[in-house]
Parts: sequence; structure tokens; C-alpha cells
Amino acid sequence: MPDAAAEPDTAAGRAAAEPDTAAGRAAAEETSALSHPAVDPDATARYGDHPDQVIDFYAPRGAGGPGGPVPVVVVLHGGSWRAPYDRRHVSPFADFLAHRGFAVASVEYRRGAQEGTGGSGGGGPVAGRWPDTFADVAAALDALPALVRRHLPGADPRRTVLTGHSAGGHLALWAAARHLLPADAAWRLDRPAPLRGVVALAPIADLEVARELRVCGGAALELLGGEEHFEERRPHVDPALLLPTGIATTLVQGRADVDVPQAVAEAYADAAAKAGEVVGLTLLEDVGHFPLIDPAADACAVVAEEIAQLAW
Repeated sequence: MPDAAAEPDTAAGRAAAEPDTAAGRAAAEETSALSHPAVDPDATARYGDHPDQVIDFYAPRGAGGPGGPVPVVVVLHGGSWRAPYDRRHVSPFADFLAHRGFAVASVEYRRGAQEGTGGSGGGGPVAGRWPDTFADVAAALDALPALVRRHLPGADPRRTVLTGHSAGGHLALWAAARHLLPADAAWRLDRPAPLRGVVALAPIADLEVARELRVCGGAALELLGGEEHFEERRPHVDPALLLPTGIATTLVQGRADVDVPQAVAEAYADAAAKAGEVVGLTLLEDVGHFPLIDPAADACAVVAEEIAQLAW
């Protein structure tokens, strides 16, 4: 492998070349979070026929609460809804939560194509697959209670907390709001999802603000199919428009996040307040985007505590 210092365009290279800049610190955090070996699940189950329609299950590895059946934490991974980023990169985070005493279900879903022009007008992987990304998350969560009973004995699907990082945070907030979708939406539920709460980690929680800030290279615009579809589809998939959910929700956000800036989480929290709902917003000083899912970072322990407060 080439020396990191010789490759400044990689995360490791940027961290080595610019250790004292915001970009350098962010790159170092990314390198740390993605340096952990992937952790194989205890079981994997299908919720559909496509290869990406699978859920990995991690049995609890330690006592994390007052005893009895343990809560279930559902993890939705991030990666800008793009194909190169799958659930394997959050498997150390899932294992970390399992060692905290939770039963963990890590959901895979269909993401954007490997190559394409995308709605933002640039080349590279396209964010999301419309409508497959949303159909998959909905189907996975609908199938989850039965799959948990089969693959996680001792877990209590009635005590489920949904968490997700970045694009996965967006999907977590969206999944908790399916009962607020337009009446003609295929994914609409007749009643709120049976969740104890949502803990969204640096979520792309307001798609309009994300578009304005060109978060993740314009991924929010790509997700909805470009400018021609953005306003039409946004009411079906933008969590900031699907409020109040009536489900306990906490956002955890690093103040030093340069990938999904703090302003995105604040916009969602403001929208919730205007809708009459109080959403928790935990802001972490000197923390960027990736420490929230990095088992080696203090921020990850904060995330586990936020989940525990809703789960037990």
C-alpha cells in the first residue's frame, strides 16, 4: 500500500498532510472510524429477493440494563445513499452496541448506482435509488419484529430504538414518520411505528437545507432524482416536512462536522418546534462526522447512552 503522505486525496493522506486543519482533523476521524475490522454478524436474514435486502443481527454481549428481555437497536448505515458504502462499515458500531447489552439489527438497503451523472450534474455514484431505497427501509422495518423473534432470542421487539448515521439518520427519521406521509404514499402506515424512539446521528434531516449547502456533493438532490423531481418528491421523503411524529427523537451532532453541518440538524429541530414537538439536540464540542460511529471515540459512548435512555 502506498504511503498515506503520498496520497493527499485519500482520507489518510489528507490527515497526514493537514493534521492541524479542519479538513485534516475530519480526515483523521474518518480514517479512525473506518480502520476497524468488519465484525461478522451472528445471523443474517433476508426481507426480500434483492441481494441488498438483508439484515444482520448481533446478539447482546453484555449486561446493559435492568435485566429481562433486552431492547433492539436498529441501525441504518450512512454513506450518502451511495452504492460504495454498505453496512459493513458500521459493523464495528453494531458490535459496540451489542457489547453494551443491546440486541442489534443492521439493515442493508438498495443505494445509488455505481456510476452516473446524478441530479447534481456531476459524475460519480448517484445517491439513492428511487423508489427502491425507501421501499427497502419500509419493508425491512415491517419484517423486523418477526425476524427479531427468530434470530435474537431474548430480545424484545416492543422496545425498539431506531438509529442511523448521516444518510442513515435521514432514513431513520423518515421511517419514524411514515404515518404522516401523504395519503397516496405506498409506504404510509395507518398509525405510528411501534418504536421507543429515534436517535439520529449527524442526520441529513432537512433535505432543502442539505440541497442549499450541497451536503455530500449534492446527494440530497440526487436522492430525489434531480431538480425536476425535487419539489414533487420532497413531501414523501423529507423528515423536516413530516412532523410532529409523536415519537421520542434525539439528534446527536458534532459541532465540528464538515460533512453534514450542524445547521442541518438545527433546521430539523426548528421545524419540529414549529410543529409543536420537542426534539432533543445533543451537540458535541470538537467532534466531527465520524466519531459518532467510531467505537474508539468518546462520542460513540455518548451515542450509546442516548440510545439507552430511550430503550430501557
